[in-house]
Amino acid sequence: MAIDFSRQLVARWPGPEIAHLPLLRKAGIEALVTLAPVPAAFVQAAASAGIAVETEAAALAGAVTRGLWPGIRRPGRKPGWDNDLFASPSAEPWIDSNAYLVPLERTLGGRAAPVIAYTASPEHGLAADRSVPFETLELALIEARLQGGNFILSLDPRYRAALLTGDAKALAAWASLGRTAAWLRAASSLFGHAAPPTLTALVEPGTPTAEIANLLYRRNASPRLALASSPPAADAQRILLLAAVSLKAVPDAVWKHAEAGSMVVVDDPALVRPEWRRVKQEPDREFFSLGAGSVVVYRRRIADPSEFALDSIDLIGHQRRTARVWNAQSTVVFSTAGPEPGEALLHVVNYGAPQREEVQARLHGRFTQATLYRPESAAPSPLKTTPRGLATEVFLPNLERAAVIRFRA
Repeated sequence: MAIDFSRQLVARWPGPEIAHLPLLRKAGIEALVTLAPVPAAFVQAAASAGIAVETEAAALAGAVTRGLWPGIRRPGRKPGWDNDLFASPSAEPWIDSNAYLVPLERTLGGRAAPVIAYTASPEHGLAADRSVPFETLELALIEARLQGGNFILSLDPRYRAALLTGDAKALAAWASLGRTAAWLRAASSLFGHAAPPTLTALVEPGTPTAEIANLLYRRNASPRLALASSPPAADAQRILLLAAVSLKAVPDAVWKHAEAGSMVVVDDPALVRPEWRRVKQEPDREFFSLGAGSVVVYRRRIADPSEFALDSIDLIGHQRRTARVWNAQSTVVFSTAGPEPGEALLHVVNYGAPQREEVQARLHGRFTQATLYRPESAAPSPLKTTPRGLATEVFLPNLERAAVIRFRA
C-alpha cells in the first residue's frame, strides 16, 4: 500500500505488533513509519486493517525535520510542562509554535504540501526529563494541517507507554486526536490558502529570515511570505508593509513597492539613498519618503524578531492589521483567503487550556456572514457579525483546541 504523506494520518510507531492495530485504528491512523526490518505478518495484518507501513528511512527522505515541539512555556517557571497547559490573566505565556513552518517551506522549496517530521526529543526543544502533555501531539498536527501541510505523528515515549497500558488520560487524548484528525480531513478545503499580502515578509534559506517569519506568526501579524530572490511585483499588489530585513542582500525590486505606495522596511543603513527625503528620526530607525510610499530603515540589524513583529503591527496600525483576538492569550491566529472568491478565513490555534468564556475576534474587511468550524462540532455554526471600523468582529462561544471562522462578504 502506497502512503500519501501529504494527506494521510501517519504515525511513527517503533516495535509494531499486531495487537497494537486496534489502538491505532481508534485514532484513525492510516499509515505507520517504523524501523526496518518489519515483520511480513505485521505488514499483512496492517494492510487488512487499512494501514500502510513504510520504513523510517524511506518515509523521511523528503520530510522537514526541523521545528520546536509545540506548547506553552512561562518565563520564570521551573523546567517541565506538567502544569503549563493553562492560561493566566497575570502573565503572558510564551508559545512554541510552528505555524510558520509550512508556509516557509512552501515558499523556499516550492512544495504545495510540505511534510513536517520533527520529534518529541531534546533536539526539538524538549529536555530529557521534561513531561510532555499528551495534547501537544494534536497541536503539532493541527498547526501543520491548517497551513496545508502534514505532520508525521511522533509520540513521546511516555505517551506511547501510557496508551499501551490503558492510561485514561492518554486514551482520552488519543480519542481527541482521532476526532480532530477526522475533522481536519473533512474540512481540508479550508486549509492551505494564501495569506493576505497586507504584511509581506521576504525570506531566504537560513535562520535569520526563518526567525522573522516565526515571530511574525507567533505575534499574530498574519504575514505572507515571499522569496527574496524573486519578490512579488509592485503592480496589482495590496502590500501595506514589505519587510526586507535580515537578508543577505535586499533586492532592488523592493523600492518599486515604496514608489507604488507601500511601506518598505529594511535593517541596513548603507541602503539609504541621497534622493530619499527624511521625514522622521527615532533612536533605532529613520523614516524616509519615496514616491507614493515610504522606507523605514533600522540603524542596526534586527536582533529581536519578536520586537520587530510588534513594531510591524504598529507600523501597519491596529485599524488595518489583518487579524486580532482578545481573551485568548494562549492562541496563535492567522488569516488566509477562502476557497471561494470574496471569502476570508481566520484560523485560531489554542495552545493552552480550553477557553470557556467568549473569545472576541476581528478580521480586517467588511463581511456580512461568518461560520464557525471546529473539531468538537459535527456541523458548522453561524456567528453574528458586527462591523468595527475597517474590520468585522465575531465572538466564539468558547475555544477548545482549534477553530476556523469563514467570513463571506
